[in-house]
Amino acid sequence: MIELFEDPRLDKPSNEPAPATLVKFRQISQDAQKGAGEERVKAQHDKGKMTARERISYLLDKDSFIELKSLMESSCSDFGIKDKHIKGDGVITGFGRINGREVALYAQDFTQLGGSLGLAHAQKIAALMDRALDAKIPVIGLLDSGGARIQEGVDSLNGFGEIFYRNVKASGVIPQISIILGPCAGGAAYSPALTDFIFMVEGISHMFITGPGAVKAATGEEVDFDTLGGSHPHSEKSGVCQFVAKSEQDCFRQVRELLSFLPQNCEENPPLQTTSDLVSREVPVLERVCEMDPKKAFRVHHVIWRLADDFGFFEIHQNFAKNVVTGFIRLGGQVVGVVANNPAVMGGALDCDASDKAARFIRFLNAFNIPLLTLVDTGGYLPGVAQEHGGIIRHGAKLLYAYSEASIPKVTLVLRKAYGGAYIAMGSKYLRGDFNFAFPSAEIAVMGPRGAVEILYSRDLKKETDEAKKEELKQKMTKEYSDKFASPYQAATNGSIDEVIEPAQARSKIIRAFEVLKKKRDPRKNPRKGNIPL
Repeated sequence: MIELFEDPRLDKPSNEPAPATLVKFRQISQDAQKGAGEERVKAQHDKGKMTARERISYLLDKDSFIELKSLMESSCSDFGIKDKHIKGDGVITGFGRINGREVALYAQDFTQLGGSLGLAHAQKIAALMDRALDAKIPVIGLLDSGGARIQEGVDSLNGFGEIFYRNVKASGVIPQISIILGPCAGGAAYSPALTDFIFMVEGISHMFITGPGAVKAATGEEVDFDTLGGSHPHSEKSGVCQFVAKSEQDCFRQVRELLSFLPQNCEENPPLQTTSDLVSREVPVLERVCEMDPKKAFRVHHVIWRLADDFGFFEIHQNFAKNVVTGFIRLGGQVVGVVANNPAVMGGALDCDASDKAARFIRFLNAFNIPLLTLVDTGGYLPGVAQEHGGIIRHGAKLLYAYSEASIPKVTLVLRKAYGGAYIAMGSKYLRGDFNFAFPSAEIAVMGPRGAVEILYSRDLKKETDEAKKEELKQKMTKEYSDKFASPYQAATNGSIDEVIEPAQARSKIIRAFEVLKKKRDPRKNPRKGNIPL
């Protein structure tokens, strides 16, 4: 019998040749790491794109990646696929760390069969997602693929089905992030659409169900890849993607920052972060809000920045439905999601897209135990034939549903105006806001005071023929109506508002409210709620 470990010198490097089995293993591993060879790697670089392995190296913490199923191959016997012995089958899967926290990651390799999805390719992704669900860690997909592998027929479509099913099972349980780094066509586009956040890079990212050629054949329309499914149409018009980056490196930086706000799963709270920004810091500049005409436009970002720790705001969906602003801040070190009307765009009115945008973000916050701050400055739902025919009733109802369903801590602050149904929809007391505050400048009413006066006192106004006197009368009536029916003190009298607060003390009041609500909900007892695309 040979005692392998008797001599401690065997622990030291040996000059003897490696056993044949190790030599063979190392050669196979090296071949798998090389991908499709230098020529195709160069073609990828010539397009201004990184390779799959370069992307993984850039995104993850150094030396943290553990690859799995690197030697898996396609079993397809048609069109010579099996004979090519493509190790990994066009996708790299494994686990790594970002900012020291575990993530599951897959990266499609466009240099191998165009990153197309075959059955083995899909099985690798599905197995990774299963392990991520077991481990309760986020899943990140780096997508760069020609879509379904037509050589494998229906098997490739079945593979998509396996992934879609897991996207839905993981929804609201673990964060799912999709990074589009090339084409993402046909059925492949639906997996990202089922995830929580989509990132795209200008010039290299394209998503569409049918490409330019198919569009022309079907409708006669001529369109290029960027116009049809590039980062700008999907971030500004369709709302499909939440983030746009100038480069892959910028994209990966944004992904790392996003993850710093998120818990690992639905059973945890988001990570706390120490800050030197005092909870008691006053914000006297917010007193200017009280001086402003309610009809005057301003960017709500200025309020958000001044409330947040260290003036930091990580905005989400910033190019889509700009009349509502969503994103993450920290207050006293605690992560908080923000939904705010933006008077700089359409006066902060709610429309179909803004309702969808806010509702899905609120449902994400609710799934992952992130408190919600709502900043209200809206004249109501946007009127018009286009909105009514576009389904503003249906889309607006999603926002009502999201606020009512959310059991996370909810704090609402009315800055200036809160009229009509939009007042109710934006985190009002009657949708179970926990703390509802208002600035002294707040106007809370069925509609704007001037409009209300023109309806209520139309006969009296018609009697006055002198235009100057009519305007003077209208202003007097408007002030009387505002003082009686649109005042924050009236709302506070009937309990619609918990407290009218000093603008300078808004930061400390809001942080204190969230401290009180810290144990409102135990994440471990939170019933699972998926984050369905809206």
